Amino acid sequence: MVKLTIVYYSSTGNGTKMAQFAKEAAEKFGAEVRLRKVHELAPDMAIDSNPLWRQNVEATKDIPEATSEDLTWADALIFSSPSRFGVMASQMKQFLDLQGGPWSKGLFANKFVTAFTSAQNPHGGQEKVIESIYTVMQHWSAIVVSPGYINPATYAAGGNPYGTSATIGSDGEMLQAEEVRAAIHDQTVRLLEVAKKYVGE
Repeated sequence: MVKLTIVYYSSTGNGTKMAQFAKEAAEKFGAEVRLRKVHELAPDMAIDSNPLWRQNVEATKDIPEATSEDLTWADALIFSSPSRFGVMASQMKQFLDLQGGPWSKGLFANKFVTAFTSAQNPHGGQEKVIESIYTVMQHWSAIVVSPGYINPATYAAGGNPYGTSATIGSDGEMLQAEEVRAAIHDQTVRLLEVAKKYVGE
């Protein structure tokens, strides 16, 4: 059985939905899955300024925070971060920055990795966010498994070959949510299929 850890950051809940889409697909595939959020860095004042943000914090308080052990345990990893001025959120960056210990021991080498993201417009830096995550993964000697263009769902969700990218409407809701779900499903399955060949199951 392939072991998958999904590590995500979400403020207003769309990243949470995307991570849950991946979890659903992985469990259907037959993988053993850990869903983990990264530690929130924003102060309560900022969180309380947006009702959706506070709602998401409360709704996800039972989801464990990601640890280094969650990464070393897994055969495959999924990372999800929204765009923050064209780069990953500071919460995700801090989590990655804290992995120097296991990285120095080579514990992330040959992990299979894919990523997805969201922003409030189609050109809000989604590709750059995913590429920045993949840059870290290359330093880790991990193996990037991008969706490419082999699945029609990729086109329906916007056509990003690096990883699924959702667009968030002015009301804070994800646009084309079902298309995004389908694209994440295909991206997750592709990751697990590749990892399964390596793991030998």
